[in-house]
Formats: sequence, structure tokens, C-alpha cells
Amino acid sequence: MKQINHFINGREVEASSGESKPVFNPATGEQTGELGLASVADVDNAVAVAQAAFVEWSQVSIARRTKLMYNFRNLVEANTDELARRLTAEHGKVLSDAAGEVARGLENIEFACGIADAVKGTYSENASTGVDVYTIRQPLGVVAGITPFNFPVMVPLWTIPNAIATGNTYILKPSERDPSAPMFLAELFHEAGFPDGVLNVLHGDKVSVDRLLDHPDVQAVSFVGSTPIAKYVYETGTANGKRVQALAGAKNHMIVLPDADISVAADAAVSAAFGSAGERCMAISVLVTVGDVAEPLLAAIRDRMAKLKVGDGTESDSEMGPLITSEHRDRVADYVAQGAAAGASVVVDGRDASFDGDGFFLAPTLIDNVTTDMSIYTDEIFGPVLSVVRTDSFPDALKLIQENEWGNGAAIFTRDGGAARAFQNEVEAGMVGINVPIPVPVGYHSFGGWNNSLFGDVTMYGPEGVRFFTRPKVITSRWPDPATSSVDLGFPRND
Repeated sequence: MKQINHFINGREVEASSGESKPVFNPATGEQTGELGLASVADVDNAVAVAQAAFVEWSQVSIARRTKLMYNFRNLVEANTDELARRLTAEHGKVLSDAAGEVARGLENIEFACGIADAVKGTYSENASTGVDVYTIRQPLGVVAGITPFNFPVMVPLWTIPNAIATGNTYILKPSERDPSAPMFLAELFHEAGFPDGVLNVLHGDKVSVDRLLDHPDVQAVSFVGSTPIAKYVYETGTANGKRVQALAGAKNHMIVLPDADISVAADAAVSAAFGSAGERCMAISVLVTVGDVAEPLLAAIRDRMAKLKVGDGTESDSEMGPLITSEHRDRVADYVAQGAAAGASVVVDGRDASFDGDGFFLAPTLIDNVTTDMSIYTDEIFGPVLSVVRTDSFPDALKLIQENEWGNGAAIFTRDGGAARAFQNEVEAGMVGINVPIPVPVGYHSFGGWNNSLFGDVTMYGPEGVRFFTRPKVITSRWPDPATSSVDLGFPRND
């Protein structure tokens, strides 16, 4: 049984609250660790350390910051297998998914390695006679990230590199369910040569979150999680005068038109719905069929689901692992029961599968004839459940998405360029895929949804991330006309 502590000022620090939570291996149900939870005093200590570190770190040259960020990038890449192993041990996703998560996180470190270009200001010479106006971007101070269990490496890397490369110091509050991978990131960060106190990790629950949200020295908070908590974080943080970006829930739709390639669409639906056991904010949870494409598409999906190997994420042939907790597994299974009771057709029932041991497994589930008033449609399930809604036309399918409260991601599968163009222009979603089921942007664009999938007006990582973690300062300067200078400038003056 390992004890998991905070990481403050470059070293492990025990929690002072006396409170702790167990950490489990979801594939076996065994407790593998004990996590100390932060007290208000622990949070205050971490903030004080970060504030002290900011005084010097904010003055470090861009060249030096970039060199250290390259060091960090190389260490993360070299330790991909170890990060993936720790991630799988506490989250449950298969090792290939875990390694893919690290790779997507690396994209954001690589973007931050180019921070010299990203923070360049602008300059206007002679805006008025002898007057120059220019804009620079400066760091905020101490910033914090509150990140979810489903991507314990990638989501912290959405914000840590940009925040620190732009001169801020950072406090990470990762999920208490799978804290070991984020802790290893902090160790690699320290090994890369960053000064003590620039990156700190606090483990905790609502006590630590609330203190970060009301601490006067925390200037900005980034959050990723469910819609109710995102709304709470946004409202509380902004009420306390902080910048807040809060990415929230989702109900992502994938429209398949009759002209789509059935094989390609079926492969996409299965991987997008059941990868990482559906515990992804960008997972496809609603398959919207148009016209007569439903029957052949569902047949192809059923064939692929029958071949999916569900098991321990460390086993090389596993394609989907367990859910994060037994309680969450039971919650997802209950949604399947609610759907059946409401009249939907359970085509493939993941509750029927049996597994050895005490792991938190639920097999992939396919539910047909879902309607928009059913809880399996209206609620974010966050599990391996794919609901099928049948429509007669493209406008009907598009209307489903427009009327949904969320707007994180949406996809369409078609060979028709006109339909694809209409979809990208009209759909109410922040990230759109055309023959791509999970359109997560690359690291030099930015991630964020619309409507109730985002609170705040700045999305994460890429150019928007740089904007969030800096504030502009506009300088207007006037110097005497060279002709009136007392210094010999080497040319005649106007006497």
C-alpha cells in the first residue's frame, strides 16, 4: 500500500488534514494506495510557495524557459511507457490508449516550446508624431488547474506548459481517483531543471477546490469536469475576481448519412463510443442515422462489438478496460435499465457479460430506437453506451444537435461535400469532425465547446491558452524629436 503525498516546493509533503482517500486498481478492485487530502493550511502553503517562486520565475528569460520546456518534453517522451503504466494502473484504460494520451499531451508541451513566437507583442511606430504604441503580454502570477480522472496526464498538460512557459507558477489539483501519473509528471518537471515551487501538486476534495477558488493570491483557475461542477467553479471563481475557464459536460452526436462508407462509419462509431470505456468528454454517445442507413450500419457495429476484447488494461490483447469505480459502473448500468424501461431496444447488453475477479467492468452496450425524452439521451452517461436515434432527413438530424443543451463536439460521416459544408457551418458545437469521429484539435489550435459545454469565453491550450494565462499591457511612449536632441546624432539639426 503506497502513501501518496503532495508535491510542494520540489519535494513530497505529507497532508496535514488527517483525511485520506483510497486509490484502487479498477481492473482488480484492489486498493493500491492511500491519498492524503489537503487542508486549507496545505493549500495556503502551496500558494505561498508558488507566489514566492513567481517573483523570480516571471523574470527568467524566454530562452531559459524554452530550454527547460524542451528538457521536460524529452523526459515525458522518454518515460511514456512508465506514465502509461501508472495511468492504466489507476484509471483502467488499456496501455495503448494511455500511451496515446501521453502523446496528445506532448503536443501541448511542444507548442509551449515555441512560446517565444506565441507571446510576441505588436508595435506601431509614429502612431502620432514622435509617439510609439506597443503591446506586450505579461504573466498573471499563481494559477491553478483542477483536472478530471479520465485523462490524468493529457488534461494537466493542456494548461501546465503554456501557463509556466508564459511566466506563471502553477498549482495542480488532479483527481483523487488516479493521482500517481500526475505526480510522476511533477517529478519529471523537477528533473527537467525548473526551479522549486514553479509547479506544485495538491491532492484534495472540495475543501482544497474551494480554497483555491477564494484564495486572493490565485489569479486564474482552469477546470475540466462535469457541467454542474464547472458552473460552480466558474461562478465561484469569477465572483472572487479570478479568470476562470471551465470545460464542462457533453453529449456528442455522430450523424451518418445514407451515402457514407458503412465500414468506415462503423469502425469510427465503435472506437469513438467505447475507447477508454466511453469515459471521454469527446466520446460519441449518440449515433444519429439518416434514412435507410440504420440497418446496415447497426449490423456492422454489432459485428465489431462482438470482437471487442474487454479486460485488464495491462493485457496486450485488451481493447477496453474497466470503469473508474464500482459506483460509476453501477450508475452506467442503471442508465441502460432506464432506457429499456422507457421503450428503447437494447441490441447489445453489456450487463450480460461476466468477468473474473472484482474489477469494475461493464461491456459495451448498443441501444436502438432511443428518443430525446429518455434519460439515456438527456443525461451525460460517461460510459460504454452508444444510443441510436433514427431520423428521416439531414435537417432532422441536425436539429437534434441544435436543440441539445451541450455543444462540445459533433461529427458527420458522408461523401457529400455540400452536406459536410452545411454541417460545419450550421452545427452548434465547438469542435466538428467531418468523417472524423473525435475531432480533438491538435496542440496549435485550441480545445473547447459551446453552450453548456463551456463556462467562460476562452478555450484551452494553443493560442487561446496563451491568451488566458497572460494579460496585455499597452505602452504609449513619446521621445523628443531627434532634431532637438542634445546628443550629437551625426546629422544636422534644425536650428
